[in-house]
Amino acid sequence: MARREPVGDSAEEWPVASSRTSFKGKIWDVQTDEVVMPDGVAASRDYLRHPGAVGVLALDEERRVLLVRQYRHPVRQRLWELPAGLLDVPGENPLHAAQRELYEEAHAKAGDWRVLIDFYSSPGGSSEALRIFLAQDLAEADGDRFQAEHEELDLEVDRVDLDELVRLVLAGELHNGALVASVLAARAALDGRASASGSTGAEGLDALRPADAPWPARPFE
Repeated sequence: MARREPVGDSAEEWPVASSRTSFKGKIWDVQTDEVVMPDGVAASRDYLRHPGAVGVLALDEERRVLLVRQYRHPVRQRLWELPAGLLDVPGENPLHAAQRELYEEAHAKAGDWRVLIDFYSSPGGSSEALRIFLAQDLAEADGDRFQAEHEELDLEVDRVDLDELVRLVLAGELHNGALVASVLAARAALDGRASASGSTGAEGLDALRPADAPWPARPFE
């Protein structure tokens, strides 16, 4: 069958007969909605109500990616990840949140910021939306280091070549979803296989969206 419209996700909302909070947690809640299906029958859907998050693929002049490694209790593993954090400050611009996370987790700053990718981590069971920024022109952050606590006290920081990360992803050695998606997206952008800027003539990483690009999943001013 011939495709009638360009490929792209679109906003849509089915009727909800009732809604309740099944579990209220410290950071996120579990919501139970009775959703009216196309055949008119209501079906129960449980999902994690999540504030959203941002992450940073920080790329230095040697094309190494700045990574952090920390323990993740639900999967009982210590994972290599991007600096990232929740959008838990009401009204905060996602770029500002990403800059904060880069400072807090890696004591770094960047002079050039672009949007790398936007995605939902698990749309069948969570409302979590993530925006990953590409940060370049890296430098050590000004001032004192952020005073970490809890699991972040055990945080490791390192820089790994982007091509090596691609190899490790495809070998099944790295498992964090945001890291996997971002590493492959950055490699594709560098190869010129993606152009988010249309006919501007920009190539490679310069073709990525600006850091203040709209984000319908988590609107901001």
